[in-house]
Amino acid sequence: MSIPQQSDTGSGPAPARVKLVGRALNVTVAHAPWLWPLLRRPMTSYFDGRATTWDERTGAPGADHLAPLALAVTKIDRRPERALDIGTGTGVAALFVAREFPRASVRGVDVSEEMIRQAKAKVGLDPEGRVDFRVADASALPYQDGDFDLVTLLNMPPFFAEIARVLRHGGHVIVAASSGDQTPFYTPDPVLERGFGRRGMVTVKAGRIGRGSYFVARKGE
Repeated sequence: MSIPQQSDTGSGPAPARVKLVGRALNVTVAHAPWLWPLLRRPMTSYFDGRATTWDERTGAPGADHLAPLALAVTKIDRRPERALDIGTGTGVAALFVAREFPRASVRGVDVSEEMIRQAKAKVGLDPEGRVDFRVADASALPYQDGDFDLVTLLNMPPFFAEIARVLRHGGHVIVAASSGDQTPFYTPDPVLERGFGRRGMVTVKAGRIGRGSYFVARKGE
């Protein structure tokens, strides 16, 4: 469910209005998540209407788009068994995680039904059921406490409480932004550190690669 960080033609920065809306939504989720129900319907409609051309519009499958996530996964100290990609969109980040950790079970969720339809089309036949996509609200995830040992977010605002709830002790969360602080859904490191810290998580590493940025935290044992 990530707002594009590129123009509709797939090149250049996001339009100012897109960045403004993204930042406002990001602040709401990070600081006042109880307001999210008021925004869910228009945001779902926005992404439903853009799902079929999303990858072309944003360059999502490209190396630059995934670079901060690709670097961040090298900063965790254990290979995950179960991973969750929140705000998965067309599934690009979830499929990357599945390739990076070939023994992990990977789930991708997004509030947009049309985005999930696009993601499912990329999986094809998966007899092992290792990768699965489903429609779900990031503020109320359909999983049990401690179900995952890796949670990833690419260009997505963080619902801190839900991430901490579904993450098992010793597990990691990665928050990555393809265009760093120019990404509409960008959360500054101090906000991430405070938000996760209040829920028993410690910062592992934060950094940049090219235009992108990443933040990694671990839930206490």
